[in-house]
Amino acid sequence: MLSDTPILSLDALSKTFTLRPVFGRATEVKALRNVSLDLMPGRALALVGESGSGKSTVGRTIVGHHTPTSGRILFEGQDIAELTARADQMRYRQAVQMVFQDPFSALNPAHTIRHHLLRALSLHQPEADPETALRMILEDVELDPVSTPSKFPHELSGGQRQRVNFARALAVKARLIVADEPTSMLDVSIRKSILGLMQRLKDDRGLSILYITHDIATAEYLAEDTAVMFRGQVVEKGPTAQVVGAPQHDYTKLLRAAVPDPTLRLTGSDAGFASLARRVREESAHPVRALREITPGHVIAEHAEVAHA
Repeated sequence: MLSDTPILSLDALSKTFTLRPVFGRATEVKALRNVSLDLMPGRALALVGESGSGKSTVGRTIVGHHTPTSGRILFEGQDIAELTARADQMRYRQAVQMVFQDPFSALNPAHTIRHHLLRALSLHQPEADPETALRMILEDVELDPVSTPSKFPHELSGGQRQRVNFARALAVKARLIVADEPTSMLDVSIRKSILGLMQRLKDDRGLSILYITHDIATAEYLAEDTAVMFRGQVVEKGPTAQVVGAPQHDYTKLLRAAVPDPTLRLTGSDAGFASLARRVREESAHPVRALREITPGHVIAEHAEVAHA
């Protein structure tokens, strides 16, 4: 039975980067601005936004690649900043694993798939028979357990390499996977199969997934809940059926309208859409002053007015 307590909560998470050029003054970039999200056990939360929206910064902050400027990250109700003991930190790093956009760079090209997975198994499942566990994990991610172990990463397709990355997360007994654009570098023909794999791992293993993507259409396929980001802020969040199916924030509507519809013919100029996009992006970049609930659990941002000179 799944818990009603979020497995992961972000509480007013903010991150500011300081850029220090060789010449000139240092500048600050507010990558995240008061981001608050909840991910429930055994569910998928899609974090949607264009490049530069801050969604990957969220993922990298969760796994410890960045330190928050302010705010909290709670794992099963505990602030991870309070995990000062090395054993507690290691347990968190084991429980929360990241699958990156590039399926090749995440694997050491000098080692076979057997080496990658047996190393993880020996560290995190020392009680298991390694060959049996190796076979079961490869079968779980739909890779041939006979031919795959002896291969090197360059001998696999992009989709197969991404499956190995998911297998490695299973080998360490991950409970939450942060999947950062896991299909964007793959051929269109195999993207759906990777989404299907994530769906099955979620349903069969009870894995929680933070699915980071620029493609709002795929959120509908995988995630029960969706949050939309722009310029480091969450502008809309709630059940996917409502956020994607009936968006209320102008920026979410813009993302939804940008999804190609194969039933429509391209006619005339897109100048009207471009003008609308500029206006919506400008308004959506203003600071969020409040979140307004549309229906239970479905909220949109209300932006502060910025005075123009």
